[in-house]
Formats: sequence, structure tokens, C-alpha cells
Amino acid sequence: MIRFVALLLLLAPSVLRAQLGGKDAFRVLTIPSSARASALGGNYIAVKDNDINLGIFNPGLLNKDMGRQVALSYLPYFEGIKIGYASYAHHFDSLNTTFSGTIQYVDYGAFRRTDEVGHDIGEFRAGEYVMQIGAGRALDSLFSIGANLKFITSSYDTYSASAFALDVGGVFHKPSKGVTVAAMLRNVGRQTSTFTDQREDLPFEVQVGVTYKFKHAPFRLGLMLEQLQQWDLTYEDPNAAVQIDPTTGEVIEEKVTTMRKALLHTVPSAEILLSRNFMLRVAYNFRRRDELVIADKPSAVGLSFGIGLKVTKLHLSYGFSQLHLAGISNTLTLAVRLNDFKKEG
Repeated sequence: MIRFVALLLLLAPSVLRAQLGGKDAFRVLTIPSSARASALGGNYIAVKDNDINLGIFNPGLLNKDMGRQVALSYLPYFEGIKIGYASYAHHFDSLNTTFSGTIQYVDYGAFRRTDEVGHDIGEFRAGEYVMQIGAGRALDSLFSIGANLKFITSSYDTYSASAFALDVGGVFHKPSKGVTVAAMLRNVGRQTSTFTDQREDLPFEVQVGVTYKFKHAPFRLGLMLEQLQQWDLTYEDPNAAVQIDPTTGEVIEEKVTTMRKALLHTVPSAEILLSRNFMLRVAYNFRRRDELVIADKPSAVGLSFGIGLKVTKLHLSYGFSQLHLAGISNTLTLAVRLNDFKKEG
């Protein structure tokens, strides 16, 4: 697994040049629309269980326990924007492979159209859609791999763009030790059509995650490492207060430490497994805090939490995330295994 992670890190700079801060197209690919992932900091790629909602985002987690499982997720976002997906997984014993199919959408809603002097001449809609096929299989008792192929399209009135992207994931899972390690290349691809005559990058990302489940305690601790293709995620804030040295009158420049740069990649998390049917989740995203917090009103930006609940045969998840002082994210996800109904019948 160490060699696999090293290979991903070596390939990352040559595959795509990652650019943060809104310079990529198709940002729908970066929104955590799963309640479990949202509650655990945004990207949760290193838990191998029967949750299809993890398997569709890291195909290396797809396994036969996710077979014949359906998942629906819904996120009412800011200003009336609606985000969600529907997914299904099926395992084929003859191929020793689990496949998934997912349709994800972002509905930006209706907008008023006006002419050059401001007269109302109707309305138009805007949205983005992702159609994804994934496959994952175990190589042996410890290692598994998977890949997602995605077609993404955006439509804003008469303007449209599309792209193909690929996710590749690898997972090391040793249940006897309670350890799972995963690595991913996400959104490797390019636009096939553009809004203008300029081609834009996709939000390429390298991720590594590790979780540890205590053998005799109901806790699973996790640490996700994000945006590893770019070490320095700091930036100059034009709105930051300028400090002046009272002696020299010169501007005091803030020094960015190596520790701060490292923290901006990390998302620590924990799941409290109170029972097989009920769990609590919490995480803290340092980069989200650094980018979105307002200094004099910090609130809980960067913090996220949620619950997982099994009611009869339905698996319900809720995720809360404080994205900004001006808004929060509430995600609801439902999953059901069709085999559960078959066994009862």
C-alpha cells in the first residue's frame, strides 16, 4: 500500500495541475453530497463496510456486501440550490467485482432573463449533472482496487460544457488490527466541450486516508489528508487587517509555518459506534476553517457532525456542516439493501 500511495503522489503533478480557489470547472465534483461524508469532514475514503455511499466516492471500497443496495441523498444548499444523487450497486460473483451506477445533480433553480435595458423577457434554468459508473474488486484478503468513470455536463441557459473524468482508488484493510488505509486520484480528466473557447481544468485531487477501529471500545478514529497534489494551500487574503510595526512603520508580514501548511491538508474525525443501529459522527476541517471563517465572528466554521440510524431495513444518515457564518449544510441520505426484503420473504 505504501508503494501505491507513493505512486499516486508521483503521478499527481504530471496528470493535472491542481488549482484551488474557484479556478476549476465542474465544482459539483467537490461537494460532499453524502450525509456520512459531510458529517466526517467532506471526504471519507477509508472505511470498508457495507455503506454504498462510501463506495461510490471511493470505488476501492466497493464490495459484495454493497450488492443490491440503493441509496438516495439530498442536500438543500444555499439560496435555493438543490443537490442530490441516486445510486445502485450490484455484485457479480462470476467476475468477483462489484459495480455501481450513480446520477448526481445540482439544480441552481430558475433565473429571470432580461434584455439590455432591463425588461423581463422570461426565465432560464441552470444545473450540473454527473453520470457515473464504478467498479471495485478485492485483489486478496487485504488489498482492493476500484475506478469510477464519470461524464459531467453543465447547462446555464444557452451555454453548456461537458467533460469526462476518472477516479482511481486503492484500499488496504486489515480487520484483525482495525486498520484501513486508502489512497485516491480523483477527477483525472478533461473537458470535451467548453462554455467559451478556453478549456478549463477539472478539480483534480490526491487523497490519502486512514482509520482505526478500537477492538474493545466503540470508537473509530480517522485522519483524511486532502489536496496532496499541492503542498502550500495558503493564500493572501486581501481583506486581512494590515499590521504596522510602530517603530519602523513597516508592514509586519505574517509568517506561514510548516505546521500550518500541514494542518490545512488534514481532517481528523471520529465515529462513536453506540450500537449496530446507531452511531454518532464528528470531524474538523482545518482548511475550511482557514478559508471561510470571519475573524470577529468565528462561530463553528470547519466543524461537522451527524448521526447514522438503522430503522427496520432502512439506513438513515444526517450530516451537519458549518460552511460559513452565512449558511450551514444539512444533508440527508437513505440507503436500503434489497436483499434484506428478499430474505424475509
